[in-house]
Amino acid sequence: MRHMPMPTTGHASALAEQAWHAGQKSLRRGRYADAARQFEKAARWRPQEAMYGLNLADALMKSGDLERALKVAQQAAQASPTHPVAFALHVSVLMRLNRHEELVHLLSVAPRSLMSADAYCVLGTAQMRLARPRLAIDAYLQALALEPSVARAHLDLGLAFNEISLKQEAAECFRTALILGLGPLEACVRDLMFFYERDVCNWQRDTEQLQELRRSAEELTSDADTQTNPFVHVVLLDDPELQLRAAHSCARHHAKYVSALPPRAPTPRRTIRLAYVTADVRQHATAYLMAELLERHDRTRFEVTLYSYGAEDSSVIRHRMVHAADHHVLARDMTPLEMAQHMREREIDIAVDLKGYTQDARPAVFAYRPAPVQVAYLGFPGTSGADFIDYVIGDPHVTPLDSAAFFSEKIAQLPGCYQCNDGTRPLPLPPSRASQGLPEDALVLCGFNQAYKISPEVFDVWCRLLQRLPQAVLWLHSWNQQSPEALKREAVVRGIDPSRLVFAPTMVQQPHLDRIGCADLYLDTWPCNGHTTVSDMLWAGVPVVTWTGQTFASRVAGSLLKAVGVPDTICSSVEAYEAKVMELALDAGMRQSLRDRVRAARLTSPLFSGERVARDIEALYERMWERALAGLPPEHLPVLPAA
Repeated sequence: MRHMPMPTTGHASALAEQAWHAGQKSLRRGRYADAARQFEKAARWRPQEAMYGLNLADALMKSGDLERALKVAQQAAQASPTHPVAFALHVSVLMRLNRHEELVHLLSVAPRSLMSADAYCVLGTAQMRLARPRLAIDAYLQALALEPSVARAHLDLGLAFNEISLKQEAAECFRTALILGLGPLEACVRDLMFFYERDVCNWQRDTEQLQELRRSAEELTSDADTQTNPFVHVVLLDDPELQLRAAHSCARHHAKYVSALPPRAPTPRRTIRLAYVTADVRQHATAYLMAELLERHDRTRFEVTLYSYGAEDSSVIRHRMVHAADHHVLARDMTPLEMAQHMREREIDIAVDLKGYTQDARPAVFAYRPAPVQVAYLGFPGTSGADFIDYVIGDPHVTPLDSAAFFSEKIAQLPGCYQCNDGTRPLPLPPSRASQGLPEDALVLCGFNQAYKISPEVFDVWCRLLQRLPQAVLWLHSWNQQSPEALKREAVVRGIDPSRLVFAPTMVQQPHLDRIGCADLYLDTWPCNGHTTVSDMLWAGVPVVTWTGQTFASRVAGSLLKAVGVPDTICSSVEAYEAKVMELALDAGMRQSLRDRVRAARLTSPLFSGERVARDIEALYERMWERALAGLPPEHLPVLPAA
């Protein structure tokens, strides 16, 4: 048997260099798998040459072969423990694989000479992904100690401050990052800075910032793919056209980094495979709204998978959601592509995004097109602006068909209210007012919406009401550490004794539902209404006065009031809103009659019937699926006439 002679050292070097050049050529053309094969040959001919192994790891990472890339990067790092490129590649692959614990360990024991500002920023990002914002802050501060002018480090530090409710500090970090320059991120960060300042009721530049927010949306072209923050536009503007522009741009931004999976033809079967996708399988408003719907789905017609990719807790509501699903997929460590591939392997028929553009959203999952039908529901009160979302689920009030021009999706309407709810909770039992720090004989006007929804205009109206109603107090929720003092200062400016503002701490759901029954009236905000907050008030039997605007977010409270049969307090102007509050404040009998109607509706309204909502939303899903099976494109699905 003849053996091929081993090449000489010089010949091996020549073969390795030839393969390396071929790999570089493939790399420049974006043919990463071919490049990896060539670099692997080079590394085989000259294993002692670190450069070939590093190029191989880089090409494997770019080709998506992350497990092999990690193995090669680890070998290179072990061979050259202080080589900065080997270290950087090892870090990059771990980050791409979402192996955050391993990444934290690697960066914590790395030689100090390798810990650049970039490395500390990566450490901060890993700690944030592990829900450790205080440790992330430490890492970002170390990065800035090395390089104070890194704009991205200031931005990420601000995001970490926000996680521990230091909103004003977060806004200041953003201001510094903007001064240093953030390129295409500038508009998004400027909007977020405005949002954080609104969240602590810092209104010094509110008018100017509102104009900037409008202007930035107006300047977006029809083909823009800039990263925007649609959530900020949805909660701070009552302009559906500008909201659509911001959402369009954001959707394109996410989609431009994605190659959609090959189309999958709908397959008829006994049950529709339904997937809900969210980061909020924990103590969160979405979880409290969704739990009974998950439990009530008809398992003879639907097979339900819950994809959860957010922070985990040991709450009762998490346990309830997980056990209500037929399948629960922990997707926190999955990339968006891996999540999409998992759905494709499961042959999910209808994928429902419960996040939209709220915190921790992953629109890229849906940009991969894992399911034949893709739906937006519940979490985000507006349009996705995305061509990869087929339907938005609303109702005749929040998404009337004459608003279709402002939605990229087709509108699918639930009868009554779009919001699912939990009617299995115990009916609230109000404690004494004294236990909540409230005067027993006062008129208690409640405004428990989140602080970012309280604009100067809203607070002007509330303070005018307090001036006209000397027996009233304003009961507010202390959502963060900084807004209460700011609101007290603003009350003084408007001639109101700050002691008439009573702040309630955050608490778990059932005691919270009990206590809000102490309120006489709930005063809603605009242009973003209370959503879960308002349905909680109705469950506690508290009358609600709201103002209805032009957008989904500004019409939710009206939809909820219609659903419980109390449309009397839906107002079409600020003046009408103020007049309605005064009318009810001065007429105890009218107020009690309204409270009695709200309390009675808790036992009869479809709003609090999980069974009813489950049947209605299933009927919508079936209409969507029937169109898909027939090869028809998505179309508006209005409420069907009663049989």
